[in-house]
Amino acid sequence: QVQLVESGGGLVQPGGSLRLSCTDSGNTFGRYYMGWFRQAPGHDREFVAAIEWSGSTYYSDFLAGRFTISRGSSRNTWHLQMNSLKSEDTAVYYCAAVFGLHTDIGRPMTTPNEYHYWGQGTQVTVSS
Repeated sequence: QVQLVESGGGLVQPGGSLRLSCTDSGNTFGRYYMGWFRQAPGHDREFVAAIEWSGSTYYSDFLAGRFTISRGSSRNTWHLQMNSLKSEDTAVYYCAAVFGLHTDIGRPMTTPNEYHYWGQGTQVTVSS
């Protein structure tokens, strides 16, 4: 059973860095598509980044190269390295995934309802 768990959120000063992690505690096998979203108070959940089984990565345009999504050394663990953080990056960050794919999707999946599984979210606060 897929169970996504995020970790690594917290309070950081502007310009600082954080690394978020997402682990599938169900240790699900197979081809996947994994994404990170964020939601600030009063705003819709928005796409941040995604990674496919093949290693292809996709990023939202607003990131301007500040964030990097990657696979961890452990199976079914993924990371979101966030650098040069700004106050507007403050939000709850969620990981989401689709498993059991037969081939790569080949494009960024930016809509929340495209994903089947979600974590509970981790708070990131950027403030001095």
